[in-house]
Amino acid sequence: MEFYLFNLIRWILNIYYYILIARILMSWVPGMERTPIGGILYRLTEPYLSPFRRIIPPISFGGMGLDLSPIVAFLAYSFLEGGIFTVLRSLFHWVG
Repeated sequence: MEFYLFNLIRWILNIYYYILIARILMSWVPGMERTPIGGILYRLTEPYLSPFRRIIPPISFGGMGLDLSPIVAFLAYSFLEGGIFTVLRSLFHWVG
């Protein structure tokens, strides 16, 4: 049972990781956030990305704003994912 829970959580986190990547790539295409898929990706990722954007302002780069907050968001995501699996392993005494 624990093995399936572990794999389900890993699967969900992996899917969200790719959703974040898609959202970031989508931001490079003007108007993409107004498409049906763009709206879904925005609603799924904005609650996670917006706190990082409030903390880390865009850097001026050749008259444009370069948003570095997704880099920090991915680092935090990596730590969060590792922490979740550490807690699960300790709860279920399972190493895998």
